[in-house]
Amino acid sequence: MVSKRLWGLMALLLISALVLSACSPAATPTVTTEQPTAAAAAPTKAAEPVAFKFGLILVGPYNDHGWSEAHYQAGKYVESKIPGATMVYVDNVNPGAKPGVTVPQLVDDLVGQGVKIVFTTSDDFKDGTLEAAIKHPDLPIVNVSGDHAWKDGKDFKAPSNLSNFMGRMEYGKMIAGCAAALTTQTGKIGYLGPLINDETRRLAASVFLGARYCWTEVAKKDAKALSFKVTWIGFWFNIPGQTLDPTKVADDFYNNGYDVVLSGIDTTEALVEGGKMAQAGKKAWTVPYDYKDACKEAEDICLGVPYFNWGPAYIKAVQMVMDGKWAQYWDWNAPDWADINNPDSSAVGFVKGKGLSADAAANVDTFIKGLADGSINLFKGPLNFQDGSAYLKDGEVATDLQVWYLPQLLEGMEGPSK
Repeated sequence: MVSKRLWGLMALLLISALVLSACSPAATPTVTTEQPTAAAAAPTKAAEPVAFKFGLILVGPYNDHGWSEAHYQAGKYVESKIPGATMVYVDNVNPGAKPGVTVPQLVDDLVGQGVKIVFTTSDDFKDGTLEAAIKHPDLPIVNVSGDHAWKDGKDFKAPSNLSNFMGRMEYGKMIAGCAAALTTQTGKIGYLGPLINDETRRLAASVFLGARYCWTEVAKKDAKALSFKVTWIGFWFNIPGQTLDPTKVADDFYNNGYDVVLSGIDTTEALVEGGKMAQAGKKAWTVPYDYKDACKEAEDICLGVPYFNWGPAYIKAVQMVMDGKWAQYWDWNAPDWADINNPDSSAVGFVKGKGLSADAAANVDTFIKGLADGSINLFKGPLNFQDGSAYLKDGEVATDLQVWYLPQLLEGMEGPSK
């Protein structure tokens, strides 16, 4: 039983509460914030990236410090930029390392591994790529440096799933030639060339044109005092027993007064041998090719390196396939003249080396600006072929067709054209 004293205490507390409630100010209206649903309140889980395999067929080793490594690095660039993208590559696809292995065979294997697009990365793969594209009509294939997809070219025959792209390395080679001409002390420049075809002729000619311009217009020397010799080894790199040895060719240049040797092959023998010559006390400088970091093998004698930056072109092709927007194309990609070394936009770059003097470097920069604004156009007449016949009339500017399909070396160049 509750005591009378306890009942009285409870009544007193109730009366006090009623009095306090009556004396308090009006209650503040409650502001209600809409609460998210359980689904919205929980952190949104990012969608898993779509798995996408792309294939590369490389003519040389993936780590050759040249052409093939530049392509391998482009594949790594794609992996870093596109979530879910994975590269599958086959390297050393050449008669020396993999005799009898064909591009169609390799494409069959890559398709079996689930790749959705294949890049074949050599002019040497041109015909095999065409065969593979016909065999796999639903597989997008890109042959780098070829022209089967160029509708205005001389060899258009590609099915709709085959495309091509190439960088306008002619500009990079002109810059390299300029650096060589501003450095040589003997006036003798050697060019270590691969095999002979339209591509290699026009690139060798571009080096010569850049060298002759900077020799005569910047250094103010007589054009007749400049010697420019090309020696072709027979392939993109050394295959013992099948090509000339590029080490010996480079040594022959240096031992015969050619103090600057530029490389047009995929590997770095010219730079390595130049480094040895310099250590032995000879005046020797070199310009390697293809790969941005190529100078590292002999930095002190390296004048710079014209290199391909394939990453942006790879991104374009892979993204087209991933987006379901594949369409045949042929691209000949120029440098980004706002910054030729921009890794996200420039197809071709030039990194100056430690062997290039400060004065020469400043003149090279001026030369690059002239190429960029069009005030310097070296594929402009009058120009003759090596045999003396006319290539471009006075004031005539070469068309893309006239540059791409250069049939001979140019007047003033020593070395075979075929």
